[in-house]
Amino acid sequence: MNVLNRLGLFGGVLGAAAIGAIAGINVVKSAATRRGPEIYGSEDFALMTGDRSRVVATEDDVPLLVREVGPPDAPLTVIFVHGYCLRMESWHFQRAQLAERWGDSVRMVFYDQRGHGESGVPAAESCTIAQLGRDLAAVVEDVAPSGPVVLVGHSMGGMTILAMARQFPELFDDRVIGVGLLATTAAGLNKSGLGRNLDNPVIDGFRLAVRTAPGAVQQARGAARAIISPILRAASYGTEVSPRLVAFSEGMLNDISVVTIVNFLESLELHDESEALPVLSDTPALVLCGDADMIIPFTSSKYLAAALPRSELVRVRDAGHLVELEFPQVTSDAIDRLVRRAVSSRADHENAVPAGELERTDVG
Repeated sequence: MNVLNRLGLFGGVLGAAAIGAIAGINVVKSAATRRGPEIYGSEDFALMTGDRSRVVATEDDVPLLVREVGPPDAPLTVIFVHGYCLRMESWHFQRAQLAERWGDSVRMVFYDQRGHGESGVPAAESCTIAQLGRDLAAVVEDVAPSGPVVLVGHSMGGMTILAMARQFPELFDDRVIGVGLLATTAAGLNKSGLGRNLDNPVIDGFRLAVRTAPGAVQQARGAARAIISPILRAASYGTEVSPRLVAFSEGMLNDISVVTIVNFLESLELHDESEALPVLSDTPALVLCGDADMIIPFTSSKYLAAALPRSELVRVRDAGHLVELEFPQVTSDAIDRLVRRAVSSRADHENAVPAGELERTDVG
């Protein structure tokens, strides 16, 4: 690419970002009101860095950083899958609360998805929900080659679980005994909530720019974030939360490469893992979402739960998209119920219970 074309592309990126910044100004103002009293002044948000770690290689040799807590020979493994523009630390509170509750009876496994956190940088063409499903299968095979497993995913992490179910249905015959789907959807992100903002010429321009000259986009890092960051920040919380918690979640967003952000956009827009739902029809499930979530509206979670006969639907009042951080105890309690129900189901083959009978409302 010659210098003039490169400058033209770079200028186009800046122009697109300016448009996005103007469009998102009201969203930024909304996000700025979310800081409340400081209740996490002494919280150790680096807790997980002290856990056992390993690297799992994917089918295309992208290294995934994995951390775990609990005995390697625990009778049950619970694997947590984080969402878009986050990393494994987004499960910080569940790591602390559930480790104390479960003790040696459960091994908890966390990992950074490709392009996120400390995992490897993938090729653009591999940034798809389907590939994330295959990555999760590789993690399961490596860290839990035998014994029962429960999978818990948030947002894109929930989509990852569904993608794995569609591609590896045999794993749900006797290995995966429960699934937690938090603030996620099987299909149609571009048709609901703030996901509609992903379907516009500005984002299309960024996607083209990244695939043509990723170096230019990285140089325009601050400008690029003017489009994506306001959407994600505004959607994070529905209530006023601790300033340290805001800084913690924004730190995860700020650490993600702009190239990774944009490379996953198309798959987030177009994903459709509806074929996975029949695979999960016999599996105890948790469907949890905040009713102030602007990315995954609660109505989407109701549709998802209705398609899963053995699901518990949990509505977290006033919670935004980062429900596991905003209402950690409610989230941890729901995951604990899922695990206990899954273990009980495996033990005595209890009959399926209609989703409507299990629906409950939790108030944060």
